[in-house]
Amino acid sequence: MSSNLLNIFKEIDDPRVQGRTVYPLLEILFLCITAILSGAEGWEAIEDFGVAKLDWLKQYLPYEEGIPRHDTIARLISSLSSEALQTSFIKWMKSVVDLTEGEVIAIDGKQSRGSHDRPSGKNALHLVSAFACANGVVLGQQKTSEKSNEITAIPKLLSLLEIKGAIVTIDAMGCQRSIAKQIIEQNGDYVLAVKGNQGRLHDAIRQTFEQAQSVGYEAMTYQQHTEVDKGHGRIETRQCTVLPLMYLHQFKPKWKGLQSIVMIASERNIGDKCQTEQRFYVSSLPLDAKAIASAIRQHWYIENKLHWVLDVTFNEDSSRIRRQYAAHNLAIMRHLALNLIKKEPSKMSVPRKRRMAVLHDDFRHKCLQ
Repeated sequence: MSSNLLNIFKEIDDPRVQGRTVYPLLEILFLCITAILSGAEGWEAIEDFGVAKLDWLKQYLPYEEGIPRHDTIARLISSLSSEALQTSFIKWMKSVVDLTEGEVIAIDGKQSRGSHDRPSGKNALHLVSAFACANGVVLGQQKTSEKSNEITAIPKLLSLLEIKGAIVTIDAMGCQRSIAKQIIEQNGDYVLAVKGNQGRLHDAIRQTFEQAQSVGYEAMTYQQHTEVDKGHGRIETRQCTVLPLMYLHQFKPKWKGLQSIVMIASERNIGDKCQTEQRFYVSSLPLDAKAIASAIRQHWYIENKLHWVLDVTFNEDSSRIRRQYAAHNLAIMRHLALNLIKKEPSKMSVPRKRRMAVLHDDFRHKCLQ
């Protein structure tokens, strides 16, 4: 894997003046990725890792001039094209990840709060990521200025991905006819959350389910699947009900591939308190309540297994690095490091794997395989 990754990164153009560079771009990129994999969270930490592990790094690349100072590393990574780095990341992921038929790809955005720079008027970095739920790896990412612009970022991200046979799940921000059309044209399926941003559609779905419930779904074509979770003093019951599009046929011409409408009715009991909620979705999947319920549940993996890990384990929100393209490039490198950790087959947690990568050269090498 390390040779494959290095070969792909060789295609990235060096932004520095040729003939005046001392430290090769490829060596600095490899240093940053392995340092972040091993717990480094800033430029000085990356330099310190390189100095301490120089002999280990020389197993992969020459490092004839040794390790650059942290300010040299910062200048280079800050000026490096994020688009080029992202393209290399996605190309590498396509070479190492095989999506299985029906695998769920969750798409959602995350803001890196620490990258906000009020004096210069620079907004915080906002990335829309695609997460393969079964493999637990990031497939790609697309930068956008803020959450409201996810509508334009999602199609760009989708166009970079191979989604044939996969089920793409997106929250209400991505519930757009153009996005549904693109997913179908790329030979994927979709499950899209519907909220107030699609007012007519949301109201029509809600009213359809209310009418169906009022007659107990008598003489209707439908499927239901119920799941119960218990733990930490709570009991949560989720019932997924799926109706075919025949009950909402007026929307069929507008939404490409649309086959079913979905309601998730959840009830959460904690002690003597009870909370209920209804959520609605549209899907290109046929009448299969169990499969649709599974896709909707897996969508939350991107919050629990990606965004939460980046914040808690990689301290992404605490990072104050914001110069030029630095925040974006480091975010891509964190995704890459996390993917390397996730692909390592042992059952250890992500924080423990990072500690092992700090302590043991052999384990760090194993993560690169």
